[in-house]
Amino acid sequence: MLELEVIAVLLVGYLLGSIPFAVIVAKRSGVDVYSVGSGNPGATNVLRYVGKGLGRIVFALDLLKGLFATCWFQLEFLIASPNDPEFLGLCGMIASVAGHSFPVFARFRGGKGVATTMGALLGVMPAAMAVGLLVWGGLFFSFRYVSLASIAFGLSLPITVFFGELLSEGEGRYSKVAFAALLGFWILVRHRSNLSRLLAGEEDKFSSSQSNSRKPPPSSVIPSP
Repeated sequence: MLELEVIAVLLVGYLLGSIPFAVIVAKRSGVDVYSVGSGNPGATNVLRYVGKGLGRIVFALDLLKGLFATCWFQLEFLIASPNDPEFLGLCGMIASVAGHSFPVFARFRGGKGVATTMGALLGVMPAAMAVGLLVWGGLFFSFRYVSLASIAFGLSLPITVFFGELLSEGEGRYSKVAFAALLGFWILVRHRSNLSRLLAGEEDKFSSSQSNSRKPPPSSVIPSP
């Protein structure tokens, strides 16, 4: 029975993660998010080239799909009593991030998964999420690099979870550490181009006026039908 539940959670989590909110929101504003800025279909690119409000909406939606992927199966009318909700939540977390990174609804051209990871962590590792958010905020507001803050956020996850699990008891208590390490590694991999630019001193800093000053080039504007 657990095997069927795992398959269902993985499938639903992947499909939820595959919903390309950045692409949808930008397209409704007449912008091809793949053709502006970094070309990344994520909240930061939408915020920079479509608008602050819409960028925040994309961030919230990406976060919520990660959260829902880790807990939908606990709704009584769907699965009466899941066998191992903690493990299923971890599976939903990984599946939603995978879907965001390789979305079936957007020709497998996905984002970097930070917002979706944050949402999923709220469902299964809230303490790691809180520490990671402090790390992200500290670095972002100190240096104004979204990518640097996101990389540090990912790297903080396995460290935070490891020390948290030292205080717990029971067999298999380090399974969360493995999942957190996988997420941290994946965030680093998805930011490898940003890391190269950071090391070369070529990465763009984020400024509060970007979404007002940066306009999409004409080639990225989708004409109205």
